Amino acid sequence: MDWSAQIDGYCERLAPGLWAEPVNAITNLAFLLAAWIMWRRLGAARLPLARGMVALLAAIGVGSGLFHTVATPWAMLADVLPIGLFILLYVHAANFHFWNMNWWVAGCVTALFIPYSIALVQVFNHLPFFEISAGYWPVPLLITIYAFLLRLRMKHTSRGLAIGAAILVLSLTLRSLDELVCGAVPLGTHFLWHLLNAIMLGWMIEVYRRHMLAGAGAER
Repeated sequence: MDWSAQIDGYCERLAPGLWAEPVNAITNLAFLLAAWIMWRRLGAARLPLARGMVALLAAIGVGSGLFHTVATPWAMLADVLPIGLFILLYVHAANFHFWNMNWWVAGCVTALFIPYSIALVQVFNHLPFFEISAGYWPVPLLITIYAFLLRLRMKHTSRGLAIGAAILVLSLTLRSLDELVCGAVPLGTHFLWHLLNAIMLGWMIEVYRRHMLAGAGAER
């Protein structure tokens, strides 16, 4: 693989160059803002998993910013790796604290996300429109499943997860529309994916924070 090759995958990018996607690049500041807000909201709370999520949220902003400026395969890796790590950390935290699994069982169940995602990506790849963002659609589906299963035991946490899933569905829809509406909307819609994703990820950390501070899942 040529790690320095230029990648043109978004409506806004019309040519090589660091500022070929100015709006897509600048809107990554939303992730850094969301990370700062959530770090402040954590205050003095002893929630190491939440702090790890905040750190990864900031890393998502940096990685995505690199990808939408440098636009190379190594920058794409810097973009997607923190996202994958955030998902795994959140699923692990949910298994550990929402379902009260012990640390090792929670880790093993979290590892099942990988084959789950691989299998569902193949399904979404065969669905019109969904194939555009096939790698991401397993995530709101899993959040929805968790929200549904927790609805009787933890109604506030369940509602929070459902809201997060809804925001992510809207965000993914706008991400998928980027190239499709390019002729009518030269700027594209990818920047809205950044803004909504920053809100969604910050909200998911907030859901976890509220759950923990309510005493529904004390640190162990």
